[in-house]
Order: sequence, then structure tokens, then C-alpha cells
Amino acid sequence: MASRICDSVLVTGSNRGIGLELVRQLVDSPSPPVQIFAGCRDPNGPRSQALQELAQKHRDVITVVQLDTTSPTSIAEASKLVDTKLKGRGLNLIINNAGVNIPGSLAETGIQEMVDVYTTNVVGPMLIAKDFHPLLCKAAAQFPHQTNMSCNRSAIINVSTLLSSITRCPENFSVSPMYPYRVSKAALNMLTRCLAEDFKKDSILVMSLHPGWVQTEMGGPKAPLTTAESISGLIKVIASCTEKDSGTLLDWEGKNIPW
Repeated sequence: MASRICDSVLVTGSNRGIGLELVRQLVDSPSPPVQIFAGCRDPNGPRSQALQELAQKHRDVITVVQLDTTSPTSIAEASKLVDTKLKGRGLNLIINNAGVNIPGSLAETGIQEMVDVYTTNVVGPMLIAKDFHPLLCKAAAQFPHQTNMSCNRSAIINVSTLLSSITRCPENFSVSPMYPYRVSKAALNMLTRCLAEDFKKDSILVMSLHPGWVQTEMGGPKAPLTTAESISGLIKVIASCTEKDSGTLLDWEGKNIPW
């Protein structure tokens, strides 16, 4: 039987697209996590119907959590709920997937567009990391004889993008200018790097992953990858990550992307 990717995982932005497919493939895996916390802003809204139906099918594994990653109050409440559900155990894995994209050329981009996207794509993952840090530390400490980092032990995965790469920008800028999205995801990569250094002492792995250009509401119908293909690759990469990958940006095939 395939080994379990981790005992417990929190996925943000899990009501659609990449987040929903992550929850689906995790729960349908041969050895699913014992507990999957599926965070979304409006669990009872129409956009969360597919998630609620999935959670009903797997009530013993999936817990839908109200989680607005731009709200400190919502994050604090979600952290308390997860802590209660874990019954004294730590949280092994956080996948910071919640994100927004406002396609914007320079002419179309103002203060509000930049601030709104930055708040969701950068501040949200930072607040999640800060509030859930004690639960990640508790998970890492449950492996006292293990020195290696892994997502099975304790980790944060920040969902980033190829478009965040400063090095690769000249290759793709003309096709996708998207100032707010690019700049916010480049900042997310720096957050990843900072957290990787900060949490090293706690044996918590932190890295960024690019899921590819995917056929989602954000990616559009012309994208070459289906959500199933992307997430299948991402899960394989997540399962194989070690401390050498902490602080890096990899794609869904495990290939390194330069900052």
C-alpha cells in the first residue's frame, strides 16, 4: 500500500479549482490523510456546493472550515477549530492555495488592485503561517528521533507560479503582463524563503510550488493542463520533498524554477 502523505493537512481556498482537486485527490488516495481541513471563505455559499458534497461523502476525513485568509479573526477561529479537532496532535501540512488574480496591464492597475491582490496572495499566507505555527511545531515534535524535514512531518506549501520568477519574466511578460499577480507572487516567494529560514530551527519545511497553467476559473479554458493532471503531479512532488527543497520554488513535475 502507498505510504500516507501526512496524517493531517489544511488546504486553503478549497472550494474550487486547484484547492478542490487537492482535497479530492488527497481523500481518494490509497492511504488518505486521517484528517483533511478544507478551508474556504463561504462554506455555505453556492460556490462551495461541490466541496460540501465531497465532505458529505467523506465525513470521517474532511472537515470544512470557514477561513477567510484576509481576516485575522477568521484565521484565529479556524486555528482554534483545527486544534480542537486534532485532539492534542499537531498539524502536519498546510497548503496555502487561496489566491486571486486581477489581470492588469500597467494602465489598468491602481493602488486598490495592487493592495487587494497583495493582501490575499502574500499577507494571507503570512498570517496563516503565524497563527498555525504552534500546531506545525507540535507536529514536528511528534517525530523526536527524526532529523529530516518532510511534508509527512511538518511543512508549509505556498502555491506560487512561473510568472513570479524575476529571471524568467522576459520570456513570458508580453503574453501575461498581470502586474498585481506577478508582483504579489514574487513577494510570496520571498515570504517562502524567509519562513524557510525562520522555521528551520523547528524542523518545518517551507517551499513554493507552481501548479502549471491549469484549466481553472483563474487559468482559463485554453490552459494546457487539467486540474487532475496538475494536482496528480503536485502531490507526487509534495510527497517526495526533503530539507534540500525547503526555501525553493518547484513546478508540478519537481523541476526547479529560478527566483
